[in-house]
Amino acid sequence: MTDTVVSSASRETVIGFERPFVIIGERINPTGRKVLAEEMKLGDFSRVEADALAQAEAGAHMLDVNAGIPLADEPALLAKVVRQVQSLTDLPLSIDSSIVGALEAGLAVYQGKALVNSVTGEEDRLERVLPLVAKHGAAVVAITNDETGISQDPDVRFEVAVKILNRAADHGIPKSDVVIDPLVMPIGAMGTAGQQAFHLVRRLRSELGVNTTCGASNVSFGLPNRNGINGAFLAMMIASGLTSAITNPLHTEIKQAVMACDVLTGQDRNSARWIAAHRDPSTPGRNRRRRKRSNEARPE
Repeated sequence: MTDTVVSSASRETVIGFERPFVIIGERINPTGRKVLAEEMKLGDFSRVEADALAQAEAGAHMLDVNAGIPLADEPALLAKVVRQVQSLTDLPLSIDSSIVGALEAGLAVYQGKALVNSVTGEEDRLERVLPLVAKHGAAVVAITNDETGISQDPDVRFEVAVKILNRAADHGIPKSDVVIDPLVMPIGAMGTAGQQAFHLVRRLRSELGVNTTCGASNVSFGLPNRNGINGAFLAMMIASGLTSAITNPLHTEIKQAVMACDVLTGQDRNSARWIAAHRDPSTPGRNRRRRKRSNEARPE
């Protein structure tokens, strides 16, 4: 099956059907975060640094980096944030912007093979983003809307995905470097949003063999106990074929859903990661090992 390989200067992450699920940490994004946006505009990246380190510690496999702040010089700001985050962690990055100039600035300073977030099926976007992706040898998130907007019909969104894949191939970008976003709608506003997403992800896997991602928290927008909905949704999306998601690894419900799915799909061999994360520290076996290590370290 298809593997999408992204990397930093020293670390590689692989998104694929026969791989552990990939969490792309969403926190470095000023949208809806007024304090973070104001700090970033003033050149204060302390909160960005804290978010990067916290997500890495929580188990994110990649980090999404966005600097979309109204009236800010987004290309210059995104380049600074990319440099700063790469100085702190070796996790690969998803460079996230709706402004092509900002994507270009981020890619120019990035060390490794980035994931570009994103291209859509709109002609202007295709002709501006895909050459940039090809030039830098990057991978790209393909969002399944076009000039007509976001279709309510998941099969129409599937056809947009096919269009983007074909146009990417015209630019020499292989299918393995295109990660499709099926567009997750809020379940509170559209009662069929979950079913649509499951249907589309299944088609993308079985018919096109492409990797997929999504903004998983979109599904719960406007509802109480969002993390409960998000965790269940993510587990069901993984069962449908989703191979990565832009989400918050700091939420216990998200992290547990992903880890449990890796166990149940055989991607956590012998349940080793699950056991390491959840074993009771007071179990006799662990205590004996701790005492043994302590005795071995004790000076004569």
